[in-house]
Amino acid sequence: METLTIVVLAVHVLTAAGIVVLVLLQHGKGADVGAAFGSGSSGSLFGATGSANFLSRTTAMLATVFFLTSLGLAYLASSKPTAPGTVMESAPASTVPAPAKSEAPKSPADAPGSRANEVPK
Repeated sequence: METLTIVVLAVHVLTAAGIVVLVLLQHGKGADVGAAFGSGSSGSLFGATGSANFLSRTTAMLATVFFLTSLGLAYLASSKPTAPGTVMESAPASTVPAPAKSEAPKSPADAPGSRANEVPK
């Protein structure tokens, strides 16, 4: 179970880093206005509109993977077996027999060492 948690956590961290990189690569909404006045370059590696579609779709896929790994990590963390609360709860049952109970006298006259039977007549 720990191996699965480590794998899901590694995918989660790599996905988070990928989302950060893709969000930083994307153009803001105001970038198109700057390109219209000649301050930006409208031609890019993926074409004028191709980069926005490619980057936004990839970001959406990574966001979905991030969401699923978050749910998976929450499930794995909540389904771990719990250890007993104390050391005594995890100890095996004792094999030493319990001490025998002595029967208490039923009346004071029956008690050992009692002088109730020695009443002079």
